[in-house]
Formats: sequence, C-alpha cells, structure tokens
Amino acid sequence: MADAKVIPFDDDRSRSGGTSRPARRRTGAGGPGSGRGDGSTAPVSALPGAQVPEQPAEAEQQVLQEPRSGTDDAEGSPGGGWERRIAGGLAFLRRRVTGDYDVDEFGYDKELTDQVLMSALRPLADKYFRVEVKGIENIPSDGGALIVANHSGTLPLDGLMLQVAVHDNHPAERHLRLLAADLVFHLPVVNELARKAGHTLACAEDAQRLLETGEIVGVMPEGFKGIGKPFGDRYKLQRFGRGGFVSTALRAGAPIVPCSIVGAEEIYPMIGNAKTLARLLGFPYFPITPTFPWLGPLGALPLPTKWTIQFGEPIPTDGYPPEAAEDPMLMFNLTDQVREQIQHTLYKLLVQRRSVFF
Repeated sequence: MADAKVIPFDDDRSRSGGTSRPARRRTGAGGPGSGRGDGSTAPVSALPGAQVPEQPAEAEQQVLQEPRSGTDDAEGSPGGGWERRIAGGLAFLRRRVTGDYDVDEFGYDKELTDQVLMSALRPLADKYFRVEVKGIENIPSDGGALIVANHSGTLPLDGLMLQVAVHDNHPAERHLRLLAADLVFHLPVVNELARKAGHTLACAEDAQRLLETGEIVGVMPEGFKGIGKPFGDRYKLQRFGRGGFVSTALRAGAPIVPCSIVGAEEIYPMIGNAKTLARLLGFPYFPITPTFPWLGPLGALPLPTKWTIQFGEPIPTDGYPPEAAEDPMLMFNLTDQVREQIQHTLYKLLVQRRSVFF
C-alpha cells in the first residue's frame, strides 16, 4: 500500500456527447452523379401516365432529415447521472479491494472521508440538527490554523458536526483534522473510523506537525470535563487545561480561531452519572438522561435540537518570537482570551435563539 496512489472517485471528463452528424442532403433524385456540372439539380422527367410526387418544402426536408438531439447522449438521458454514479461506486469499491488508494502518515483517507463518511454525516447536520454556520470567513483559505471550540453533548457529536460545517461551508472545502482523546483510539471500529476521518491523538507533537503542513486542526480543550458535565452546567465552559494548544499554535505560527457551538448541550440532557458502572466499563462517566437507559437503544437517539456554530475572529500568533511558546504568562493570557471570547459568544447566541428546537 506504500506505493498506492489516489485515483479520482469518478472520471470527471465528460463522456463524448454522442451527437450524430446531420445526414447529407441528396443533390438529386438520381443520387451522386445525377447532378449537373454547375452544381444544379437536373430536372426529372415523369414516365408517361405517371404523376410526379409532390416534393416536400425545403424547411420540411430539413426537419425530416435532422436527427433527434440527445438520443445518443448518455449524460443527457434521464439515466445518465445514475449510470455515472454506479460506475463511480464500482470504481471506488475496486480501489478499496485492490488497495489502490492513499493515506497519510496519520492514517487519514481523504477519498473515504469525502465519499463515505462525510456523506453519512451530512444529513445529520443539514436535516436533523439543521446546523447554521456563521463567521466561516474567519478560517483562512490556505495555511494552518487552530480552531478551538467548546465541548458538550454527552457523546462527541459536536466534533463531527464541526468537521462537516468547515468542509461544506468553507469556499475552499477545507478539511478539519480533529485532536481526539486516548479513549477514541482504544475503542474497536471507532479507532479505525477516526483515523480514516483524519482525527489524531491530542498531543502537541501531532498537532504541530499538522499545523506546519498547512492543515486546519480542531481542538476542544475542555475534554471529558466539558462533554460529561451535568445538564445544570450547560454552556458554562470548564477549565481549558494548561494552555498546551496555545503553545502549539505559537510554535507553528498558526492563528487561533475561537469557535462557539450552541445546540449540542441539549441533545442528551445528562441528569445523572453512574460512576460505579463507568469505572467498571473504563469510561470517564456513564450518563443517565431522561431517555437513557430507560428506553434502551431508543434512548440513545439524540434530541433534534437546532444548532448554531460561529467562528470568531482569528487571534494571530506569528508576531511572537520563538521563545514565546515557553512563556507561561503569555500562554495563560492567550488561553484566557480564547476562553472568554468563546464564552461571550455562547451567551450572545443563547440570547438570540428563539427555541432549543427551532
């Protein structure tokens, strides 16, 4: 697989239109050779007792001899689009089976993310949570940037919706590379999907390498403290750690883009935490909600809340000297600035929204 190479999902070259050449008009009733030398048509004499058939008008002859447009055009036919999709799907499956696709050093599979994972998450974002995105212009069109967002919702759906929001709303269709907790990479199936989607371990080394190669990196510094907080503490930001994300941005010279997410707090209202069960299962918490575990698998269905994701103005870091990444006071001040900007925007969005569900 080391020599593997990405092949486009579908050949974007349009198929040959299949338009047939217009039929040549006959120059005379006798066919070739019956015309005169000057190019005019020789008159046809009628047989004795026979009637000369009436010749159609010039315009009528043109209509009769003109071929139907689009009859041979597979792309113009009603089934042309489906044929291309089926062909593209078969080509995609062939590349999956033969290993003829590419992944980066972190395991990121761009083709699988674009064609499968994003397609599966997009209806959830567009139709179920109806995510509204604001301030997308604050994410740079090229080069690295660090998106710092609040974390909530009991299950980390906010990170996935953030990934869809960045890709589908940014003019350059940029991909968000999320930094995830260790637990994500210890779970079967989830581990593989996370790697394929471009997520990587939340460590400074990986984040800096991604930023230096011009990637958009997403981090949620609250971690499990944010995602597992009780419903009564919704939209109250938890501690942002020791400012490691600021140090990483300073080393890479990448701007920090604060991001506020409203709507995720209410998808699983956490009213209790079964700590004993959580320790037995190795989880940081075991949520109890009004529907889970009482309704079984049905209780795992998130509530269809209305989401708003707003990206704030970027905070530049390229103007600081290299040793600034080791200055604890500077890291504390920048961390507090990012946290305050996210919290202020959360309050503003909460005042503006009409309802949790609309």
